[in-house]
Amino acid sequence: MRLPYSIGAAAAAVSMLTVLLSPGAAHADPGDTVVLPVRDALTALAVQDEDRTGYERTKFRHWIDADRDGCSTRAEVLLEEAVTAPDQDANCALTGGLWYSPYDDTYFVQARSLDIDHMVPLAEAWDSGASAWTATERQAYANDLDDSRALIAVSAASNRSKADQDPVTWQPPASGYRCTYATDWVAVKTRWGLAVDSSEQAAIADILDTCPNTPIEVTLAR
Repeated sequence: MRLPYSIGAAAAAVSMLTVLLSPGAAHADPGDTVVLPVRDALTALAVQDEDRTGYERTKFRHWIDADRDGCSTRAEVLLEEAVTAPDQDANCALTGGLWYSPYDDTYFVQARSLDIDHMVPLAEAWDSGASAWTATERQAYANDLDDSRALIAVSAASNRSKADQDPVTWQPPASGYRCTYATDWVAVKTRWGLAVDSSEQAAIADILDTCPNTPIEVTLAR
């Protein structure tokens, strides 16, 4: 039965209030979805100094086959992001296909020319809070296929140029992608409850000042 207008409107208002809660709000828990303008999302992130003490890349087990279908996380991203689907054999080896690398505005016809980039690098995640996570949580972060912004297929050259840098020292060579890059960076940090340092926050804010204040929708992982 359709609710009377006043009751239905009130329920809708409560629902909207729930999803607009900032990630740091008391009622935002893992599994909740938050929606808020990206500049507000940046402001909501905790600000703290970074600490790389104890970091080792091996502490983030990655490129697993979580669903046991024969395709690793790397292959799953390549299959998902292909402009033209590649052929796939029984062992999930990929041949043919076409991919677009937004970092450098370039197309590629061979999967081996691409790396799978963690939008927020593993070392940056460690610096920003993941050092306190369990091994299971770090594995989930390193293989996050549930948010398409977390992992991205890009040219090997651009990925290795970026390495573990944040937006203070590295931004995509393709300037037209920088708004998306900054927005997705904030979304991933929001999803995983990661902090920013003050220079990182300022660099992202500078980028976003030239961009639409796009709402981001994020399902919290932690």
